[in-house]
Amino acid sequence: MTIVHISAECYPAAKAGGLGDVVGALPKYQNRGNNRAMVCMPHYHTPWLLKANKTLIDTATCQMGANSVPYNVYEVKESLGFSLYTFDIPGYTDRPGIYLDPNSGHGYWDEFERFLSVQIAVLDTLIRWDLQPDVLHCHDHHTGLIPFMTQQCTAFKSLSNTPTIITVHNAEYHGSQDIGKRFLLPDFDGIHTGLLEWAEKLNPLACGLKCAWKISTVSPSYMEELRTDSNGLEFLFELEAGKSVGLLNGIDPEVWNPATDTYLDQHYTLTGSTEEHPNCLDVKEGKSYHKHALCQEYQLSPDRPLFAFIGRLVDQKGADLLASVIRGLREKGKELNFILLGTGDAQLEAEFRQLDQDYVGYFNAKLSYNEGLARQMYAGADFMVMPSRVEPCGLNQLYAMRYGTIPIVRSVGGLKDSVPDISSSNGLGIQFDTFSYEALEEAILRASDLFTNEGDMHSLRERIMVQDHSWEKVAKEYDELYFQLQSYRD
Repeated sequence: MTIVHISAECYPAAKAGGLGDVVGALPKYQNRGNNRAMVCMPHYHTPWLLKANKTLIDTATCQMGANSVPYNVYEVKESLGFSLYTFDIPGYTDRPGIYLDPNSGHGYWDEFERFLSVQIAVLDTLIRWDLQPDVLHCHDHHTGLIPFMTQQCTAFKSLSNTPTIITVHNAEYHGSQDIGKRFLLPDFDGIHTGLLEWAEKLNPLACGLKCAWKISTVSPSYMEELRTDSNGLEFLFELEAGKSVGLLNGIDPEVWNPATDTYLDQHYTLTGSTEEHPNCLDVKEGKSYHKHALCQEYQLSPDRPLFAFIGRLVDQKGADLLASVIRGLREKGKELNFILLGTGDAQLEAEFRQLDQDYVGYFNAKLSYNEGLARQMYAGADFMVMPSRVEPCGLNQLYAMRYGTIPIVRSVGGLKDSVPDISSSNGLGIQFDTFSYEALEEAILRASDLFTNEGDMHSLRERIMVQDHSWEKVAKEYDELYFQLQSYRD
């Protein structure tokens, strides 16, 4: 089966969030079956893409409204496990930022034209190459117009019988524009303009939901939540429920593995050294080694439970709630340790910077992006705190479990699906329901109590480290979905 993923992000070429991780891993595992999976994305001027080994394989011109738009197609020659094609459109993609201008911190004013030009160029290329994919897999609103264009635009009619699926990674963002921008699309019968509209706007995400053959989201619970909270698309998600499915994201166990992680100076496994992984400590020794190293470097106490937060410092991730709870626990004299890694909202950064100064020996904040430190935190922390308001899937809880770090999560989206509470027989972490100071504080204190019981801590670590959240499993679920789509073809 030939699968073409179209996305605004793909790790390691360009990543702003979980979307990049998904598109950089899923095709790799799809290709281990009887598939040919590839990725098409914009040719940004990111450091990785500028340095990557790549070949110019095609030059052409497509039509965007009244303008002829030249574009180049590069094939990236790096070993990714899948074919990566980048679309270079002068004046649109030749910028260092994916969504934001790194110099100003603001979004690009012509976002719609940037992503529309790439979508048109991808379809134009598929037709010129006479590549007849079995599935066009679109990701988020940046590619949401592709299902419409394959069905309604005269130039792409040869793809009208090609199944399309759109995966919603984050429904907060729709890409809405003035409806007048419909004239930038290739020619189509105006009677179908309604497919582009939602709330009197041209809404690419809504259009993708209406026109795609299937809709998927990145966890079953998130699919349910979108029907009551999706920034104005609730009725549409309810209307399209019959063609929708939630599939929990996976992680790449070859990348996220404490037995081989190149960022770690001491490796460990559940049971210690094996023939496959020699010179490894067991999980108890390995966690202790990395915890002591972290605590020594960041002036924390290894005798206390160590709670970590890794991620964007924004309200969506509950970072504001975490700041208040840390301050309250410290003022109550609770013997705990906290370490935080991330960047985001300037006001929240300032608040955590102040906490770092006020609570030396109790709290440490690194307001940056540091992959090496993140891996050390997964390895050394006792608990990973994720108090999200919204979390479509979440990956940090899956990474944490892989390293024997126990997740503390709010029961929302993929967190709810992947981390059942330890009060149940299949518990994998600590859940709390209400987004409130009291609920998060109680969850952290439950974790603190758990920490004092060495036997229960070890048993839980054993259980979470053997969970199968690999992309291999998820790839098979997508294969089943694709096969369903084939049965719908004329």
